[in-house]
Amino acid sequence: MPAPATGRPAVLLATVLLAVGLTSCATSPSIQRAASGGLIEVAASTNVWASILSQLGGSHVRATAIISNPQTDPHAYEPTPADARTIARSRVFLENGTGYDPWAARIVAASPDENRTVIDVGRLVGVPGDGNPHHWYSPADVSKVVAAITAGLKNADPADAGYFDSRRHAFETVDLGSYHRVIEEIRTGYAGTPVGASESIFAPLADALGLKLATPTGFLRAVSEGTDPSAGDKAASEAQLEHRAVKVYVYNSQNATPDVTAQLAVAKRAGVPVVAVTETLHPAGASFQQWQVSQLQALKSALAQASGR
Repeated sequence: MPAPATGRPAVLLATVLLAVGLTSCATSPSIQRAASGGLIEVAASTNVWASILSQLGGSHVRATAIISNPQTDPHAYEPTPADARTIARSRVFLENGTGYDPWAARIVAASPDENRTVIDVGRLVGVPGDGNPHHWYSPADVSKVVAAITAGLKNADPADAGYFDSRRHAFETVDLGSYHRVIEEIRTGYAGTPVGASESIFAPLADALGLKLATPTGFLRAVSEGTDPSAGDKAASEAQLEHRAVKVYVYNSQNATPDVTAQLAVAKRAGVPVVAVTETLHPAGASFQQWQVSQLQALKSALAQASGR
């Protein structure tokens, strides 16, 4: 989402940044802790990262997600003054980066605070601004984020560093146990299987699972960025489905464009199993691992169906 230049978006951004300035002048770490009953205020741009942040912080934090509605397109989100205040008072704030939530970086810049740890996931994992922003679908990136969050929490509350280390250990070994197990089952049983997708959201997970993402890269990127795919990429993608050259089709149900809807119809006619994924937690109250395991199990079932197992 480009920075607004004129009209209502510019007025909205100015209002948001004013709210940030007023909040940052009125709060301090001690006031923040007192206002939250001794809990550390933490926040993330989406509920995906907020779920992990909340679990790693445990009983010592109060976590807020800026975007939590499964029907919201994070790419097009416009922050509110309340969002600005949430970010300004947070001791740990996690933004996705890589062009996914540029409004978050602008709000952070408008309320500098040396006591706040800001984690930009894209920068953390080394993906440039024009790269694939769907970092939560990369298990390796998730592991790096977990480590960075723990370090941020320990910086915010050094006296309880041992508690945060124990929360990280439990999260990685117990809470994410089923997540890692299903990933390994798919990788072991279906590595090399050609699959199709509606956009680049699935690319990091496909790589981690060892699946062959056959859909033209141009189509994946165009749909993800909200531009029109080329006629050649659309024809090639539909031909893959018609001839069952891909065994499963994965689509982002929060970004079902007319081109994607057309491909879903082709997949249905051809009998190619379809699996839906989302950009935010679904249902909204699910944890990161519950959401991911549910989608992975659906994908595993679709792969089994396609292979006749």
